[in-house]
Amino acid sequence: MTARDEAITRFLTTNGWGDADLSPLAGDASFRRYLRANRGRETAVVMDSPTPGSVTPFVRVAGMLADIGLSVPRVLASDLEAGLLLLEDFGDRTYSAVLAAGADETVLYRLAVDVLIHKDRAAGDRIDLPTYDDARALEGVSRFTEWYAPAVLGEGLSQSAVDAFLDGWRSVMPVARAVPATLVHFDFHVDNLMALADRAGTARCGLLDFQDAVRGPVTFDLVSLLQDARRDVPPALAAEMIERYLAAFPVLDRAAFDASYAVLGAQRATRIIGTFTRLDRRDGKPGYLRHIARVWGWLERDLEHPALAGVKDWFGMDLPAARRVAPAPVSGRAA
Repeated sequence: MTARDEAITRFLTTNGWGDADLSPLAGDASFRRYLRANRGRETAVVMDSPTPGSVTPFVRVAGMLADIGLSVPRVLASDLEAGLLLLEDFGDRTYSAVLAAGADETVLYRLAVDVLIHKDRAAGDRIDLPTYDDARALEGVSRFTEWYAPAVLGEGLSQSAVDAFLDGWRSVMPVARAVPATLVHFDFHVDNLMALADRAGTARCGLLDFQDAVRGPVTFDLVSLLQDARRDVPPALAAEMIERYLAAFPVLDRAAFDASYAVLGAQRATRIIGTFTRLDRRDGKPGYLRHIARVWGWLERDLEHPALAGVKDWFGMDLPAARRVAPAPVSGRAA
């Protein structure tokens, strides 16, 4: 038994779950891991995040979302310093799982959009969270030049090319923010949404993995849902969901909304392409590389918006279409 396993055992024993059997749950792209604790007919989920204090944002955002009536796992016990939480178990019915089993995607996506509408009406711009500012946006896209470009080009970009890349993104971020701000979940996609059949209204959609929440544009979470890195979303369905959201906020400026959506979509796709490459090169997780072709598709669609003309020009010169491929996994590991 490792020292970490011993810490988890102590945590569970202290909180009355010492007799529970533990089994691993599917992880995510982070350093966190999740375990299901089984105790007779009762279950709970252990979030194991070994960096001290790293679970604090989850607890804080969970409180914010619960306060506005959304379904988040209740925190049953916590050791913030140890990075351990015992959470309500929402089960295994993620949106991804029920969609794969044949559930009606239109019904599920409408519910997810209604959750965003509820959140953005209730939260407004009064949320005390870090702002999604230029520093964070540029750090995200920098993963593209640091990890992806060398992987497909065989060498790093020149400093002048990197500077031009960052200048281009810096120039369009005000366009992204030209819409109201709200509480942004940050990873609002089907892997982090739960189908909770025993609840009513928007509470039927449970939320997970919201610890990276920020204060940011209302377009952000809609982009995450409809430009999913791991799942193809039919264009007609995406268009319907955008109209559903806009119908709930008739005072939104449509042109500003569309431009913000495109900029954040392109920025998100660029960040994800870099992140998925980093997961292979740095973290030994090559499985994410298979999604890069889909993410390039989202990026190229977004780059067609006139607001992104300068950024599109950069890609045309420094990452031409022939080089927009998923890099091969590092030697010795298969994707």
